[in-house]
Amino acid sequence: MQPNIIISTADLAELEYQLERAKLPADTVRAIENELDRASIVACKDLPENVVAIGSKVTFKILDSQKIFTKTLCLPHDTIKYEDSISVFAPIGSALIGLSTGQCITWQTQRGEQSVEIINVESNKR
Repeated sequence: MQPNIIISTADLAELEYQLERAKLPADTVRAIENELDRASIVACKDLPENVVAIGSKVTFKILDSQKIFTKTLCLPHDTIKYEDSISVFAPIGSALIGLSTGQCITWQTQRGEQSVEIINVESNKR
């Protein structure tokens, strides 16, 4: 069972807009749409600061390797703005959005299952 996720109305609108225009593989679009479908949608002002949103700097641990990374979750066209960026349309990016500190998620990759745990979120209130 996947964890509960929370997405702001602004992020939802931006993701839906980008999905309509992006040239992404069908399975990527489907995975992102599935995440959006199961999300609780809240007003931007009501999004808790410990929830991963577009523009958040998130520290997470890959559970099988125990490696820890800190990345800024962003839209594909913004990846050049941040040295530590990860696109929300990358498999791990779409897995991270909406999670909060302490939550874990597992998803299928080409190399098998991948699991991450959210360690910290630095909010970028939009």
